[in-house]
Amino acid sequence: MDGLWNDSIDDQAYGDDKKAYQAAVLEQYKIYVEMADRISQRRGLTNTFFLTLNAAIFTLVGVFWKDQPNGAPGWLLLLPALVAVGQCFAWFYLVRSYEKLNTAKFKVIGRLEQRLPASPYWAAEWEELGRGEDRRLYWPLSQIEQGMPFLFAALYIGGFLAVWLT
Repeated sequence: MDGLWNDSIDDQAYGDDKKAYQAAVLEQYKIYVEMADRISQRRGLTNTFFLTLNAAIFTLVGVFWKDQPNGAPGWLLLLPALVAVGQCFAWFYLVRSYEKLNTAKFKVIGRLEQRLPASPYWAAEWEELGRGEDRRLYWPLSQIEQGMPFLFAALYIGGFLAVWLT
């Protein structure tokens, strides 16, 4: 991973004070882990927002469509359905972006841990979880998160087609 370490700064740059160098690496590590945690929190808030939005959409459609006038054309739901499916795609791409950002951040954390006495995330926890490849040990949340927008989009499309074709 190019670009992580400054070529001009290493433990030799701190002279005989190797503890100061280790303290600097540890402080940067702590800040970076906190930043990764904040990204995860924002990702959770994004999912909460879109789940709430989709629940509200389903509620509104149910409330307003149950009293539709006889003979009202089903195509009236086309625009709301397109908007709902569009926000599902926005949700998917946001979650995907957060996943890519988190993946990069955790690789950097792993590289920082190479300069620390222990590697609790990269060498220990991630290995215990089978590096996300063994579903019996761990199913990466990003895969589940990325499926939810498609589930809602399929429900919107199916609901629209059911109303339109009847």
